[in-house]
This record gives sequence, C-alpha cells and structure tokens, in this order.
Amino acid sequence: MLKGRSSGLLLPIFSLPGDYGIGTMGSGARQFIDFLAQARQHTWQILPLVPPGSGDSPYMSPSAFAGSPWLLDLEEFVQRGLLTREELDTARYPDPDRVDYNWLRENRPSLLHAAWRRDTDTAARAAFLKEQADWLPDHALFSAIHEKLNLPLDQWPDDIRRREPEAMARWSQDLADEVDYQVFLQYHFFRQWKDLKAYANQKGIAIMGDLPIYVSADSVEVWAQPQLFQMDEDFVPTAVAGVPPDAFSDVGQYWGNPLYDWAGHRAELFDWWTRRLRNAALLYDRLRIDHFRGFHTYWAIPASSSVAKDGRWEKGPGQALLDHFAKEVPQLELIAEDLGVLDDDVWQFIHNSGIPGMKILVFAFDPNGESSYLPHNCPRESVVYTGTHDTPTFVQWLFDEATPAERDFASDYLRLRADEGFGWGAICGAWMCPSALAIAPLQDVLGLGADARVNFPGTAGPLNWSWRVRAAALNPDVSGKLAHITRTYRRG
Repeated sequence: MLKGRSSGLLLPIFSLPGDYGIGTMGSGARQFIDFLAQARQHTWQILPLVPPGSGDSPYMSPSAFAGSPWLLDLEEFVQRGLLTREELDTARYPDPDRVDYNWLRENRPSLLHAAWRRDTDTAARAAFLKEQADWLPDHALFSAIHEKLNLPLDQWPDDIRRREPEAMARWSQDLADEVDYQVFLQYHFFRQWKDLKAYANQKGIAIMGDLPIYVSADSVEVWAQPQLFQMDEDFVPTAVAGVPPDAFSDVGQYWGNPLYDWAGHRAELFDWWTRRLRNAALLYDRLRIDHFRGFHTYWAIPASSSVAKDGRWEKGPGQALLDHFAKEVPQLELIAEDLGVLDDDVWQFIHNSGIPGMKILVFAFDPNGESSYLPHNCPRESVVYTGTHDTPTFVQWLFDEATPAERDFASDYLRLRADEGFGWGAICGAWMCPSALAIAPLQDVLGLGADARVNFPGTAGPLNWSWRVRAAALNPDVSGKLAHITRTYRRG
C-alpha cells in the first residue's frame, strides 16, 4: 500500500557521475541524493545491484544475492589506507559519458586485489561470512572457480560442476586466498551500501530496488541448487525464459534464463524466494519485482529453439507465493512490474494481489483509444512513470518513435512547449496524475534523447547498461524547477 503522494527519480548506480569509469557508491551517489533532496523528491529507484552478467546486464547476473564490485567506492579505500592516491589515479577513465565494461574487467581487479592484500581486518570479514552463511560461501567459491577457469558453469570439469565432496575440498583449499578476496569484496560492498542508504534515508529519500525474477544459467544459484531449475543433469536448461511479442518487441524476447521448477520443488523455491526478499529488505525500502506476471504464468521457450515465439505459457506459483511473502517479509513494500502481455486472468491476479502496478507515459498516447496509461486513468494505487530503463526516453519517443498522430495527441494532452523543454511536459503529466507515486528517469528530467537510453531490449552491445550523467547536470536550476513542479502537484 503506497502512502501519501510523492515522487522520485530513476537512475542506476552505474550511471552516476565520477572519475573512475563507472558510477559508484561514493561522492557521486551522495551528490545525487543531495540533488534529490533539493528537488523535493522522496524516492530513488535504482537497477539491480548484483554483478552484471552476459551482455553486462544486471538481469543476467551470476548471483542473486551479491553486490557488484564495480560499484565499490575506491576513494573510500584510500581513506581507509587500502589504496594509495597514486593507485587511485590509475583508475581514472577519460570518458565520463559511458561505462566501458571491458576496460573495467582489464583494469579494476588489480586495484581491488591490492586493497584486499592490505586489509588486515580478517575478523570483520569472518563475522560477515558467518552472518551471510546461506549464500556467501557458495558465491565466493563459485566466483573464485569462475575466475580460475574462465569458463561458464556448463563447461566446468564434471567433479566440481557436480559439487563432489572431494573436488569441493580440493578447490576450496587451492583457491583459499581468492575465496577470501571474494568475501572481502562483498563485505565492503554491503558496508558501503549500508552507509549510503543511511545517508539517503536521513535526507528523506527512500531507496527502491529492482529484483530480476530470473537468474543466469551461469550462476552460483544454478551450481549450488540445480534442482530448483528446469535443467538436465549436464546443467543445460530444458526450457528458458522470454516473452512473446509485446510493446517492447514485435518478435518477442528470448532471454535464455533457466526457469524455476515450481512443480517439482515448490517448497524449496518458496524458501529460496523468502531468503531473497529478506536480503532485499536489508538493502531497500521498497522493491520493484521485474516481470511480476511470471508468478502467475511464465513464457517457456523450448531449449531446442532460439525463437521467442515458439514458447508457451506455463502455470506459476500464483497467489500462494504472494501470501507467503506477506507472511514472511511483511516490512518490504513491493511494486509489480506488470507490463507486456496481460490477459484477464493475469490482470485479475495482479489486481487481487494488492501490489501496485506500473503505468508508463510513453505507451499512453494512442489517439484512437482510451489507454489505461493516460494520466487521468491511472489509479491511486499505482506508480506512474514517464518511461523506464527499457523504454526510449520521452524525447526519443516523441520525435523518433511516435507516429505523427501520437505526437500530436501527446503534445495536446501534455501542452508540450519547445521553449520550456519537452521533458518537463512529460514530468508535469506524470506528476499531476492520481498515482500515489510518480517516477521519471533522470534522462527525462534533463530532456535527453536516444543517446541517453539505458537499454534496448532484445539487443546486446556497448550502448546498453552504459549511459552516465555528468555532475554538471545535477545543478540548482534543474533541482529548483523539479522542486517547483513537485510542490505544484503536491508531491513533496
């Protein structure tokens, strides 16, 4: 249940400004929190904090519980004596506008290893390892083996892939230092995130996290608990995730994640999901669950096919899992990502859940119909967005993707003006609607176009998951205008 009437911005951590090739939990994050407070915003929505996987996507992560080491604040390591100022200078990257993940993979590990070698607080790491015993030991060993072999899980030697006791003992002993290094990374990630979240909360900013519904086939979860997934004995999925054609793609999307074996291991999966949400409750104030409809029915694509349209709908755990969440993790406020193809049964399932769904402005302006996404049709118990990380920015949609009729309708409805900036019209349209919470990607506040898009669904490449904002954009003129709009529409 969303309380009151408020607003916020969507910006991934990796998109924050800074000198070191990627946004981090450091000074750039605090600058953005200060900007949010000055703009009278009360929510910062981020993308998943997990390590990125295939295609550098945070939705294909090798871990459902770990934090991405790329987001660690290196300047704080200097303050702790774990890095020198000269070493920090080697981490500087000349392009402030894009994350280069290949550069990070080549240059960042040596710095992080140097910090680990100087960190003598082994007692703190040991205590953290004990506190996180339900996931961290497996994650640390999986990551160490992965680094050593440089191979995906399904190509590992049989004995360690199948976790045979002798192989587990041998690899754990041989890679003891690398396992400790992985624990070091997670200890400092969670410590830094706790401090950053406290800073945000003190400023009146709630953190909204984002939880991918699936994990990667090349993940510690598949290695440690393969029985939870629809896979054969060789760790090859028998069916994979995706979606049929929808507003995001005319041909559907082939994601390739392994699917959960709800029919065969229901109780174990309920327990695993409970642990996942309890972990999320430590990190966030509220949580958007990606592809929420997958709890009702999910699109299963046969492993023999690489075409999304070949899939079919299969039954998920339904309301029983949501009731379990409400009982086991009552403190965590959930948001349902309910976009895409929804038939009447799915719509009723989401409605009956009582969990607020999403309304997206760039999908609203069909000139011939009465869209449920039009601001005047948005229910109070919903979150309205100008756009998401998967959509075009509002300006990109308006000039590159909207039909002339859609553009005319949006311009009339939102009273768009070139002299004011088209992004501000979108902000006003979302902020004025009945939805209890309104969210805009920072790109729409800044009126940016296609170059600032975060992700192009169904594609892979250097333009996905890499856009970054410059510090100069987070200025008093922008925060002041957003504060004025927020006051006008009584959101803060």
